[in-house]
Amino acid sequence: MDIIIEFLKYSGFANATPGHIIMLFAGGLCIYLGIAKNYEPLLLIPIGFGIIIGNIPFLESAGMQIGIYEKGSVMNYLYYGVLKGIYPPLIFLGIGAMTDFSALLSNPKLVLLGAAAQIGIFLTFIGANALGFSLTESGAIGIIGGADGPTAIFLSSKLAPDLMGAIAIAAYSYMALVPVIQPPIMKLFTTDKERRIKMKPVRNVSQLEKILFPILGFIITSFISPGALPLLGMLFFGNLLKESGVTSRLANTARNSLIDIVTILLGLTVGASTQATTFLTKESLFIFLLGAISFVIATSGGVLFAKFMNLFLKEGNKINPLCGAAGVSAVPDSARVVQHVGAQYDRSNFLLMHAMGPNVAGVIGSAVSAGILLAVLK
Repeated sequence: MDIIIEFLKYSGFANATPGHIIMLFAGGLCIYLGIAKNYEPLLLIPIGFGIIIGNIPFLESAGMQIGIYEKGSVMNYLYYGVLKGIYPPLIFLGIGAMTDFSALLSNPKLVLLGAAAQIGIFLTFIGANALGFSLTESGAIGIIGGADGPTAIFLSSKLAPDLMGAIAIAAYSYMALVPVIQPPIMKLFTTDKERRIKMKPVRNVSQLEKILFPILGFIITSFISPGALPLLGMLFFGNLLKESGVTSRLANTARNSLIDIVTILLGLTVGASTQATTFLTKESLFIFLLGAISFVIATSGGVLFAKFMNLFLKEGNKINPLCGAAGVSAVPDSARVVQHVGAQYDRSNFLLMHAMGPNVAGVIGSAVSAGILLAVLK
């Protein structure tokens, strides 16, 4: 009987709390959305199962070294890549190796839409600080508006490690919900006529331009924002591997095997970090609310700035304002949403390649913004 009682004392049944049950359902919801609704399954399924792993109750005082926050545990070692910002640059390496910057190079003014969408980051930073978060915490929360999970994790690991779980889950959740959140905002701020605007075909970009862009782009952006050097360096390096034409093996590894492995580790450990005792707090609720507001502002900022640019563009050169919504860095989902919404009003209007311009600019813009916040607030 002593053995049985001791066993029960260490079991999950004896240590479960209502918070653990809530988080187990949350993990199941993420898995459901990934499988049934196909919302970013490569992210939500690892995160969802990670949430379940992190919320299996156990007696923490037993010192079994199994929890993600217990030094010496396997999960703690894997989580080290999140805490020290190792995984996000590796994700950016893979993103760079799979990204085609031709749409941006073909129409460079579209970079302004990617920059305009970053307004959500800085307005949310102000709002979070007004709600009582410290400056560093506010900076980490604000970056959710960029809809860039790796960048949010990288910045929160430097500025607000205690809030990383909530920030990461919020960032990835809103990335997954891009097809749900963005269309109503896009339609709200555009007219029927504006949604039907057809843009000139994307010009062919030379191989020399594609090779020079990652080199010059990295130098310029890292001079502006040295704090984002790990992210920008890996992003542009990955793109150079792709465009050079002589390192296809390295590029294939970066955009396939490597990014898949890191995505698994990142999603699983970020999910496991959301233990009920640390995650179910008032601060987490505020973070999700501020993240939603930030994402709405970012989408609105891109759309409205495209309308503003059209005031100075001649007829025939105008930008379809829907493309402004792709200024957030949820690549390529935001660009696909632009294509889908545009096709609802004119099936012959192909906006995908045009939307990829501000979409990839948003990736660069969110990394630059993170570097600026890191330099100012650290």
